[in-house]
Amino acid sequence: MSSSSKLAESLPLLTVAMPVFNAGSHLRLALLSIIQQSFADWELILIDDGSTDRAFEDVADIVDARIRIVRDGDNRGLAARLNEAIDLARGEFFARMDQDDISHPDRFNRQVAFLGADHSLDLVGARCVTISESNQVLGVLPGRCEHKEICRRPWLGFHLPHPTWMGRTAWFRKHRYAAPGPYCCEDQEFLLRTHEVSRFHVLPEYLLAYRLRDQFGFTKAWRTRRTLYGIQRQYFSNKGDLRSAGLALAGFWLRVAKDVWTLTTQVPFLSGCKASRHPNVSEANLETWQSIIEDLNGLHMVNGGKVT
Repeated sequence: MSSSSKLAESLPLLTVAMPVFNAGSHLRLALLSIIQQSFADWELILIDDGSTDRAFEDVADIVDARIRIVRDGDNRGLAARLNEAIDLARGEFFARMDQDDISHPDRFNRQVAFLGADHSLDLVGARCVTISESNQVLGVLPGRCEHKEICRRPWLGFHLPHPTWMGRTAWFRKHRYAAPGPYCCEDQEFLLRTHEVSRFHVLPEYLLAYRLRDQFGFTKAWRTRRTLYGIQRQYFSNKGDLRSAGLALAGFWLRVAKDVWTLTTQVPFLSGCKASRHPNVSEANLETWQSIIEDLNGLHMVNGGKVT
């Protein structure tokens, strides 16, 4: 066998990108949920975006040859780091993972199989349960599964959770993230720019636990809403689609009104996401995710980084 054939065989099928900035104690569960995947043919590009906490030191016991750590001391932002990971990726497929979320053990297996079975797909996501800072299951994020439904109202945004994304690396390299990334809207800008020339799908299974952070408030919500509207207005104006630009403006003020109502009624912000509460989580999903989180919390690293 030639050396080039051996090299090709050693390449992972999937590259996972996880930029990290001050992840704190949540990084451990995020990493363990990747290591415990039923699909094993992956590499994880773990990029430190200038963290000032001890998150990396606190997970130094997690050792896996498939993890590639990139640390240069700079803080360049999520979009720039994702583009860096895209350039470094060796896999045919490219997946996102956030520093504080938890992947279902079968997430990669399900998404890789779905992409492999339908070559017309560019991007596959999954539905999400939501969890608190203390790992309690709270509810679910809204979502649509078919491309037509996901993209039906682009002026209102796209329900395709960013941390669940998996697509073909060639597609990510063709389109890339806008850098510098728009404030808290990297995903929505990407989807808006590509939805007419791509095909998306969301798996109906709840394959990721999306963490809702307590720090989110009205100021951050306002800036995020305003940034997203600016992206939409420019996109639709460039297309000469004044109707959609007007609908985007209406959607912006509707979101702001909801944020004000949330603030005045003293209902906690949920990371800017409309998430249904615990009663809408099926008993089966609740039990599954509670078990997954408990199992990850019970894992220990021994014998040079092996999980037990």
